[in-house]
Amino acid sequence: MIEWSLRPTQAILERLGHPERQFPVVHVGGTNGKGSVCHLVYRTLRQAGFRVGLYTSPHLVDVRERFIADERPIPEDAFSAWVDAILPAVEESGASFFEATTAVAFADFAARGVDIAVIEVGLGGRLDATNVVEPLVSVVTQIARDHTDYLGESLAGIAREKAGIAKPDRPLIIGETNPDLVGVMAEVARAAGARVVTVAPEARYGQPLGLYGPFQRRNAAIAKRALEELPSGLRPSDECVSQAFAATSIPGRFDVRGKWIFDVAHNSNGVDAMLEALAELQPRRPVHALVAILRDKDWRPMLRKLRHAVDRVWLTEPPTAPDERRWNLSEVVAAVGPDFLVQSDFERALQDVQSGAARVLVTGSFHTVGDALARLPGFAPLG
Repeated sequence: MIEWSLRPTQAILERLGHPERQFPVVHVGGTNGKGSVCHLVYRTLRQAGFRVGLYTSPHLVDVRERFIADERPIPEDAFSAWVDAILPAVEESGASFFEATTAVAFADFAARGVDIAVIEVGLGGRLDATNVVEPLVSVVTQIARDHTDYLGESLAGIAREKAGIAKPDRPLIIGETNPDLVGVMAEVARAAGARVVTVAPEARYGQPLGLYGPFQRRNAAIAKRALEELPSGLRPSDECVSQAFAATSIPGRFDVRGKWIFDVAHNSNGVDAMLEALAELQPRRPVHALVAILRDKDWRPMLRKLRHAVDRVWLTEPPTAPDERRWNLSEVVAAVGPDFLVQSDFERALQDVQSGAARVLVTGSFHTVGDALARLPGFAPLG
C-alpha cells in the first residue's frame, strides 16, 4: 500500500489562489461506470445551456483530452502556460503527474469561466487528488476489485475508500447494488455528515440512449439521479436529459466506428460489460479482437471470456504501456494455451487483425485503445 495525501494538490491550488472554489462541482467515483456517468451528466448540463467543464482520466492519445470545457479541449498554449505556472509548486510538494493535471484542470475551468464542472475521481476516492473539491453532488457508481496494489483486495475496504468523497450536508449517490457494500458506503457517508441517496438495484434508464450495452442503462439511471439532486437553478429539465442521453457518445467506451469497435475494458467486470454491449450490437461475423492487457490486471479470466465471444484473438503489446506494467507475451501464451495469435509488433498486429474480419474489436487497456486510435487515420479524439 502506498501513502496518499491531499497535501501536494492543496499546495499547488493554494499557489494558484484556489481556483477549485470558483465553480460548483459534480464529483463522480467508482470502479466501473464513472466515465460514462461523467459524460452523461456533462452532456445534459451542456444541453441545458450551461458552460460546463469535464475532467476525466486517463487520456487515450493526447493529454489535453482530460480538460474539456464547452466541447473544446484546453488550448495547447494554455496548457503549457499552466504547467509552467505550477512547476515550482509541483517540485516543492513532490506532486505526481495526476495531482499536477488535477490542479491544471481546476485552473483552466476557472479561467474559462465554467458555470459547473464534472470531475471524475482518478483512483480510490478519499485521498484522490480530486477530493479537494466541495461538490454539490457526489456519486459512487459501482465497486469491483481494481488497482488492488493501491486499494487492497477487500471489496469492503475499496468501498470505504470510494465513499470517502462524501461531504457534509451534500448528497452521496450510491449506484452499487450489493447490499453489504451499500451498507459500508452509507456508513462512511453518514459519518461524514452526507445525505445518502441509493439508486434502486432494479433502476434502469428506459428511453433512447446513445451508449451501447445494458450496463449503460444502469449508468444512465445513476446519472439521472445525480442530476435530479442538483439545486433548482442547475437542475436540467426531463427534456434536456432525454435529448442529451440519446446523443451521448464516449471515445473508447464501446466506441463503434465503421468496422472498428474500441473499448477500454481493463478488468473482468469491464470485459463482462463490453461483451454485453457486443451481444446487443449483434455484429456481422467474423469478429476479430486485438488485445493487450497490463500485467498487473487479472488477465487470465479476461482472455477466456474474450476468446469465447469472438472468432479470433490477436495478442500484442501497446507501445505506450510503461515497461514495468507491460505484460510478458511468452508468459501469457504459456498460461492460456495456443488458441491465440501473437504479434508483439503493435502496428503489424493492427494490420493483421483486419484480415478477413467483418468487425474488429480493440480492447484491454487505455494504452491499447489509444495507441490504435493514434495510428488509424482520422480516429484520434482531438483530430
